[in-house]
Amino acid sequence: MIWLMLATLVVVFVVGFQLLTAGSRHAAQGLSKRLQLPPVHVESMLSLMGKDAAKEFTDYISGDNETHLGNGAAVLLIWQVLIVDGGDANAVRWHGILTKAGFSGLISRQQLLLALGFLRQLEPESAELHALREQYNARFTQQGIELEGESGEVSNLVSMSEWRKRH
Repeated sequence: MIWLMLATLVVVFVVGFQLLTAGSRHAAQGLSKRLQLPPVHVESMLSLMGKDAAKEFTDYISGDNETHLGNGAAVLLIWQVLIVDGGDANAVRWHGILTKAGFSGLISRQQLLLALGFLRQLEPESAELHALREQYNARFTQQGIELEGESGEVSNLVSMSEWRKRH
């Protein structure tokens, strides 16, 4: 009789745990599947974010919004390249993973600010991350940092430094 109560308690605990963590696991698996990576990359980032920020992140990427999923991938890129391992080989690897998945391999200013919000428990230094962003983007573009509100499309926008060089 006691073993039946213990078994029931274990089943209730396991089912309750599965129901409580289903949303975050589903969001992490969705991002991992899109990037064709094992879920450990996303889950380890979520565990270091802290409870509140991890919940905000999974809520942010859990919808069908492609932009949010791309921004979530950029947060993972920022975490992997700027915080975990800033080596050139790692940067090239993660740039390839994002571009293969159909996302931009570059980090925009807005994505960096979003990452600073989600990774706030790690207390990253904003100025340092902005400098690392510039170095990372310079590795993969001819001009380095793109303009505010940048896009990968051909544009009439010219940076002030480029304009000064021409005139």
